[in-house]
Amino acid sequence: MQALRVERLSDDLSGVALAELPQPARQPGEVLVRVRAASLNFPDLLMTQGKYQFKPEPPFTSGLELAGEVVEADPDSAFKPGDKVIGGNKTGAFAELASIPERGLSPLPQGLSFAQGAAMGAAYQTAYTGLVELCGLAAGQWVMVAGASGGVGLAAVDLAKALGANVIAATGIEAKRTQIDALYRPDAVVLSEGRFREQVSEITGGRLCDIVFDPVGGDVFDECTRCVSFAGKLVVVGFTSGRIAEIATNIPLIKGFSVVGLRAGEYARRFPERGAAISAEIAKLASDGRINPAIDRVLPLSQWREGFEAMANRELVGKVVFEPGK
Repeated sequence: MQALRVERLSDDLSGVALAELPQPARQPGEVLVRVRAASLNFPDLLMTQGKYQFKPEPPFTSGLELAGEVVEADPDSAFKPGDKVIGGNKTGAFAELASIPERGLSPLPQGLSFAQGAAMGAAYQTAYTGLVELCGLAAGQWVMVAGASGGVGLAAVDLAKALGANVIAATGIEAKRTQIDALYRPDAVVLSEGRFREQVSEITGGRLCDIVFDPVGGDVFDECTRCVSFAGKLVVVGFTSGRIAEIATNIPLIKGFSVVGLRAGEYARRFPERGAAISAEIAKLASDGRINPAIDRVLPLSQWREGFEAMANRELVGKVVFEPGK
């Protein structure tokens, strides 16, 4: 089968290449899936460089999440051959076949294509775990999403709007503001440069934001601390800016807000019943047409470099989806 392999770690993707591999050997408790679509996530890029918190030893097959059809499963499995599924593991999705622990899979929501299913999983699981599970998002609250043009940021905008929040989408690239607005119609789209707190204050009538969702870190995080309301929550999702920010503890003390760390995958692993419940809620929202994952482009796996480079160069508004075998 064809697979995208990280043969060695590198900063310029020179250690990544397509390879022909044997079909993976399914282990008990795993489900063999024919991959129809697999979406690119920022951790996939970081893992090619050895800069993600999970550091698999090369060589390994890249790819966190997929959608496809069951080929083989245990006799007592909840899945049978031919079932359409979404999910994934820490690696292995960018291949024609993948053997995934059963707990990492769920049915493809009704009405979604394989590409939409692949684009939905990790991004919406992260958004739902942060906004709803950890922060108790309620209709009418003000939510600001930094990095709102990325897969996770767009998912947070879409989900928050679907659940009745007032949403401010923030992006560091002027040209993306119109695209974000066209996709999900947030209440406002702001440019996250310099002192954007004044814009947020004006938009919210001085109230600021009950929840600030930040996948960016760096200077954006520094300003996000000024955008969260008293008794609000600032969710640390990631550091796509490249700088891990620091905060003096007197700031959340004086302003009375909480800093919430978010690792959705780890949360689901530690609390599997809650992880399954979150997945079920997301699937229902998708089946009801209330959320719709944004896809920037669909590429054959042979054009993997275009997708990785577009992500590295911050060209995307939505997810890149690869189709193995094409």
